[in-house]
Amino acid sequence: MKAVPAVRSLRALDALNFFLADVREGIGPFLAVYLAATLHWNPAQIGLAIALGGIAGVLAQTPMGALADHVRQKRLLIVIATAVIALGSLATLLIGTKTAIFSAQIAMQIAAAVYPPTVAAITLGLVGYRQMDRRTGRNGTFDHAGNVAGALFAGWLSSALGPNAIFFFAVVMSIVNSFAALAIRERDIDHELARGAVNGNAAHVVRVRELLRNRNLAVFAVAVALFHFANAAMLPLVGQFLAAGKMRGATLDMAACIIVAQLVMTPVALLAGRLAHTWGRKPVFLIGFLALPIRGALYTLSHDPRYLVAVQALDGIGAGIFGVVSVIVIADLTRGTGRFNLAQGAIATATGIGAALSNALTGVVVENFGFNTGFLFLAVIAAVAVVFFAFAMPETKSRAIISGARFLSPLRFRLAKSVRPVC
Repeated sequence: MKAVPAVRSLRALDALNFFLADVREGIGPFLAVYLAATLHWNPAQIGLAIALGGIAGVLAQTPMGALADHVRQKRLLIVIATAVIALGSLATLLIGTKTAIFSAQIAMQIAAAVYPPTVAAITLGLVGYRQMDRRTGRNGTFDHAGNVAGALFAGWLSSALGPNAIFFFAVVMSIVNSFAALAIRERDIDHELARGAVNGNAAHVVRVRELLRNRNLAVFAVAVALFHFANAAMLPLVGQFLAAGKMRGATLDMAACIIVAQLVMTPVALLAGRLAHTWGRKPVFLIGFLALPIRGALYTLSHDPRYLVAVQALDGIGAGIFGVVSVIVIADLTRGTGRFNLAQGAIATATGIGAALSNALTGVVVENFGFNTGFLFLAVIAAVAVVFFAFAMPETKSRAIISGARFLSPLRFRLAKSVRPVC
């Protein structure tokens, strides 16, 4: 039985997720606005800068997942990654050449690959499998709340002091985030459980080729790659459109887009964790998938900034669900293997491939055919992702967990019991 962690460690995990939101992406989606409005880069150049970082991140994801499985100094990993992102943000601003910006994006994306598997590993090591789904939802809620607070402050800072202030804000948040990581008590983390070993069985760690033979894991990887291919370029594309012909207002508009989506994600993440515990993983995930093609199509109907901000609410549904339920599904599929974080890294590689291709190809599409064609291109990919996931991916929630959800209505409980568990 997993020992109950100290309240201090759980509160520190809340703080880590809250402040990590402002660090994880460096200057995040504001990069597209900065490059377009301040340095006057065209969409193809911006897409290349984001794609180079994305490719580096893809190559780093699986090794970082394996590292999180084997290294016990998980808090230190977060501190080191945070320092790299702070330095990359400063290099982008203070040096400002194409070489410096490309190099900074590569370094920051490699460092950012540390965060997803390491935070999930710490979470599993703290609370165990029984609380993993609901705790992951709580993590997502604090993460998105941090994004709202960060975007509000960054938008105000940029409006008051200029877009350069955002880079210094990222550095300050990096320092705060490091303190939050170190506040988690090391002795509260069960490091064998954190890698997916059951009952402290460190000796039983499956070989990598056994993971590669897992059909459901492969199907899930393809599904999330399609999801991110459709999703990754949408917000940067909105940012580029908003930046056309503007200098200062575009950053504020982009902040509004982020805030609206994150405001929706904050309750959605908490609800997704709870519903994944009671309904199962697949129906909740399908809701998130369906929001994406609708969002892409709606972007083509108007380019009024207020309308674009409103449509971003759909991103709150899709991304809010994805960020929570994807971690839970991977935990389901790797339970007892000792390869939880390696599998997370492999899945993150699939999502990174989708995201990198999305930014690179969509940038070319927009450069040649315009913004509406770019949005429709992404919407079609999203529709393919919905169909593939609906027909190819099974439910991953175990019967043991479903049988504990007896507070559900009798009809829903009977339907839940009929779901065939995936081992």
